[in-house]
Amino acid sequence: MFSTTLLSLLTVAATANAACTPPRNAATAAVECPIVFEGRVGVDAQLADFDSYDTSLFNAEYVKGENLQWSEIIQFPEAENAHFDDETHKPFEVTISDDSIFQTQKGFRRAGLQFLEDTNTGSPGSTGVKTIHFSLRIDPQRALNLSHEYLLVWREAADYSSNQFNFETGAVLGQASLPKDTYKVLDRQNKEIWSTPILEDSWQNFAVTLDHDQNTLQVYYSAGDEPLESVTEAVSNDNSGEGQFQIGMLKKPTGTDDVVNSGYQESGIDEGLIYGSLFVEDSADGCVSV
Repeated sequence: MFSTTLLSLLTVAATANAACTPPRNAATAAVECPIVFEGRVGVDAQLADFDSYDTSLFNAEYVKGENLQWSEIIQFPEAENAHFDDETHKPFEVTISDDSIFQTQKGFRRAGLQFLEDTNTGSPGSTGVKTIHFSLRIDPQRALNLSHEYLLVWREAADYSSNQFNFETGAVLGQASLPKDTYKVLDRQNKEIWSTPILEDSWQNFAVTLDHDQNTLQVYYSAGDEPLESVTEAVSNDNSGEGQFQIGMLKKPTGTDDVVNSGYQESGIDEGLIYGSLFVEDSADGCVSV
């Protein structure tokens, strides 16, 4: 009798614990093209893995607060897997705080992951046709302050003078007509070419194709488990200048023309965004995973 009761209690406890843990579901979509840079985090990954070149998928030193380790920035949230993640992957969250100051850039709060093999010059991401995939989900416990402009995924040219494209949210400086509560893609000239409202309780899946031969940019989108669909044509864009992808957050200040070095940032920042399905694929011959 005692052993039966104990077994029942253990079963109830195990069931309750399982109910609290989001399932590592099988992927709802398959990667169909050769992967150039892998950013999907393994299910067994530990936070400390992000701090070492031996164990991280990303640059272990950049781009982050000078006194922070990536293990202090990245979190593993309780969230179901995203569109291209399977049972071997798990989502991760990039956070920023008051300490997220890179070098002397006191105007920004910044944490941007760089793929390990995505070098500033000579990178395979700077040739041919490449598509970066990523899925986003908000963390209601670490809400963004959308009165600021946030870069979330971008490709910065090798001379650091501009970005080939910006994937953003919030109030874009100098463009007050753009709604702040949307995700938006801006081209090399900071012109919005597409946007979509932020969803409160669903993954949103994105892909941006850069054709370095034709100098074009194309955007794909879906929500939840739906297949990606093209939401723009291949529009003209200046993709020159090589450079690197960055994934995370760059929060710009307000109240200044010198956004890099000065401006207003509130104190007590504790903000984050959840990422999944992160990788870059080779889209030669029009190959784009959906």
